[in-house]
Amino acid sequence: MTASDRCDRCGAQAYVRVVLNAGGELLFCAHHGREHRDALRRAGADIHDESQKLAATTSASAAPDER
Repeated sequence: MTASDRCDRCGAQAYVRVVLNAGGELLFCAHHGREHRDALRRAGADIHDESQKLAATTSASAAPDER
């Protein structure tokens, strides 16, 4: 996924790509990906989650007392 991929719910950078069984895909930010994850799994969707990239970015740029 790239920085230009955007969440279908709120427009934030997408970190979660969901491929639906019926066809098509959805993109979600980390927040909305977590919010809808269980329902999407029950529906059998294929979920590709790259939200761990947020932790790497945050810890690298945050001040030591903010980590």
